[in-house]
Amino acid sequence: METRTVVAECIGTAMLVLFGVGSLVLAGDYINALGISLAFGFTLIAIAYAFGRVSGCHINPAVTLGVLLAKRIDIRTAVEYWIAQFVGAIVGAAVLFLLAKQVPRLQTAGAFGSNGYGGRSPVGLGAGGAFLAEVLLTFLLVFVFLAVTGSVMQAGVEPVPVGLAYAAANLIGIPLTWASVNPARSFGPAIFAGGDALGQLWLFIVAPLVGGVLAAVVHRFTHLRPAAGQAEPEGAPHPPPAAGPWGRLRGGHRPEAGGPETKGPEAA
Repeated sequence: METRTVVAECIGTAMLVLFGVGSLVLAGDYINALGISLAFGFTLIAIAYAFGRVSGCHINPAVTLGVLLAKRIDIRTAVEYWIAQFVGAIVGAAVLFLLAKQVPRLQTAGAFGSNGYGGRSPVGLGAGGAFLAEVLLTFLLVFVFLAVTGSVMQAGVEPVPVGLAYAAANLIGIPLTWASVNPARSFGPAIFAGGDALGQLWLFIVAPLVGGVLAAVVHRFTHLRPAAGQAEPEGAPHPPPAAGPWGRLRGGHRPEAGGPETKGPEAA
């Protein structure tokens, strides 16, 4: 087991629950759905810059499932990530619960940032609609993650589109189900909310995982590259010649200047 990657997934998930769900529990009446969505998106971007080069900053079992199906990690690593994510969600929710208890007249029983459908949905969305919504919203997040990362790790500007996709999913999902798109994010708060939050938890574990599978399947068709030694389709664009600094080809001449390329000793 790579200890630092597991610790990064655990801490990252705890931070997402603490600050993302915390924006809903502690400040929801002041910042509304837009502010909560931005809080989730900005938190994910910040965490991804902190841990993206360590573990890839999945902090979401659905993302880990998509990465596993894309064959970027093995099953043992995926299981380690899942355990770390659920443990981190419990830790983050526990810290948030302790903080919420310090706020006078703040009710935590039955709600506490948990997800729900039917009578627990802001618009009264039924179980079927909630399942479909969670599948589609998670598909967006996982597909964007797979498309922009190209590997296990996140680096450079890659956290930005992933965070924007997460914010968009929350903008749509908060009025419907309070936006899960992350089984761990739903699991931690539901434990402390209790009641119907636990009874409806199954949907917010199963539906995001289905969305992750769907994203991995679609990504395979849209971004799959030819295997090594396999000819590219006829008419496919060829990559530009390898160039060094200031546009010089590796042989030494400028491509716009014409003339033969200076050959190295290996070409003699």
